[in-house]
Amino acid sequence: MSTALLTPERRAVLSRRSLWLAYATAGYNLLEGLVALVAGAAASSTALIGFGLDSFVEVSSAAVLIWQFRSRVPEDRERLALRLIGASFFALAAWVTVDALRSLFTGGDADASPVGIGLAVASLLVMPLLVRAKRRTGRELGSATVMADSTQTMLCTYLSAVLLVGLVLNALWGWSWADSVAGLVIAGVAVKEGVAAWRGEHCDDCAPLPADATDEAEACGGDGCCTS
Repeated sequence: MSTALLTPERRAVLSRRSLWLAYATAGYNLLEGLVALVAGAAASSTALIGFGLDSFVEVSSAAVLIWQFRSRVPEDRERLALRLIGASFFALAAWVTVDALRSLFTGGDADASPVGIGLAVASLLVMPLLVRAKRRTGRELGSATVMADSTQTMLCTYLSAVLLVGLVLNALWGWSWADSVAGLVIAGVAVKEGVAAWRGEHCDDCAPLPADATDEAEACGGDGCCTS
């Protein structure tokens, strides 16, 4: 649906929906992060701790969206916020990489974590629903910020799958090295997403520029999402 065809009433509905989706994401990831950190510390699991830290990065991404849709955020402030998210991804990747390599080379064993497995399964059920809702809303609204936030949520879905594989392998066969490998995969994905956030590369799935639009910013609802 072209953003040029949106009525003010429909745009208001979509903006409110974006805001509430961001609140839901922030709330779930906050709980997810706390559980993952506690379970990770108890099991000495690099993957679980890295997953928990990533959850707090996801909260910061949702906070950017909340910041925008609660007020008219200038573009330069949004750019700064995205770069801060990128920096937090880089810090996460560095910490997880160092800890995962330390565990691999020093023989540190991670214990089985039933809580962590349950958390990963729960995230695999919840996150795809949020991603679908955000992408439908973001495309119709033509919002780069909503689409960026959906990308962050999709990342959490992928990491949940990686985490689950590592934890299950460790629990079933005692392959504690799988935990460290899962942590390194999480670190690699975090670097990729950090680069994307730093560069502001979150516009690929936005609504196309309407053919009859003369003002790019107006056609995109002020988000600049139609520019490449």
